[in-house]
Amino acid sequence: MSLLTPHALLALGPQPQPGQPAPPIWQSMVPLVLLVVVFYFALIRPQQKKQKEHAALLKEVRSGDKIVTSGGIVAVVVTVKDKTLTVRSADAKFEITKSAIAEITERSGEPSQS
Repeated sequence: MSLLTPHALLALGPQPQPGQPAPPIWQSMVPLVLLVVVFYFALIRPQQKKQKEHAALLKEVRSGDKIVTSGGIVAVVVTVKDKTLTVRSADAKFEITKSAIAEITERSGEPSQS
């Protein structure tokens, strides 16, 4: 029997003593519902907010911006395509995916090309 089924979760609740009536089902569900609400506000909602901010950051990347990749490479954006960027770091020029951008450290003054 799996512990993730509703029947197994209800069986883990408080058991009535002999001779006493069983408590209503909603009393044993309240702690489970509270736990789900706490997890939503503590874990799920902040992660969704962070994903939205990162998506907005990726839309704002333009040529001339100084970026840091998730791998730690500091580079300047040369060209912006739909899903990739061409960047220059020191003497190297290479293409990376937009999702590899961790942050934009310095903005350029040019208008967006994308």
